[in-house]
Amino acid sequence: MAVESQRVEDFRLAKEPYYLPLGNEVELFESAYHARLPVMLKGPTGCGKTRFVEHMSWRLERTLVTVACHEDLTASDLVGKYTLRGDETIWQDGPLTTAVKAGGIAYLDEIVEARKDTTVVIHPLTDDRRILPLEKKGEIVAAETKQRFVAIEFDYPPPDLEETILKAESGIDDDTAAKLVKIAEKVRNLRTHGLEEGVSTRLLVYAGQLIQGGVEPIAACEATICKPITDDLEMQRSIVE
Repeated sequence: MAVESQRVEDFRLAKEPYYLPLGNEVELFESAYHARLPVMLKGPTGCGKTRFVEHMSWRLERTLVTVACHEDLTASDLVGKYTLRGDETIWQDGPLTTAVKAGGIAYLDEIVEARKDTTVVIHPLTDDRRILPLEKKGEIVAAETKQRFVAIEFDYPPPDLEETILKAESGIDDDTAAKLVKIAEKVRNLRTHGLEEGVSTRLLVYAGQLIQGGVEPIAACEATICKPITDDLEMQRSIVE
């Protein structure tokens, strides 16, 4: 029986991800890291949580393994499983095991979407035991790494900082960045009138990139701001106006 692991090199970032701190989130994360405390990031979609984790993994020189959580994700998908390759039975480490063995950061994106019988495997990693049991192998891997976590709250950046982010990420000028942020502010206010989610900073960056690439601004905004966030035609018309 053989053991096969994902290559740690596959998860290393090639360059530093751009991130503009909005508060003390960098210091909080670093303190939690040095104290070996797990961190939960809370906030609306597209406000910079994933980019923040990427930035911190680069800053701390740690391998980053990201898992997109969903309701079909199983515990085996996280920790690993036996597979057949020819006549040989091979153990394939899952992303969580890969991160633990590498002493890296495991980022479970949208963990609230995962089933409880799946997320239970992270409990011994998030308390003082710091271990990952591999029940199918009969092994325990020691980690180098809502009451178990330190929580950091995220929200959309204030207008001046959001403009700075847009200019840095898409290359647009001051005036265009200011207009996009103003549009976002107005659309986000529609959340009190039936819109389920606001315009993320990520979508504003997409709009800026299209505009910078030569797409007419109104068309760029409709494609990146209006249509992605709602299928309701009345709401789309309100956003266009």
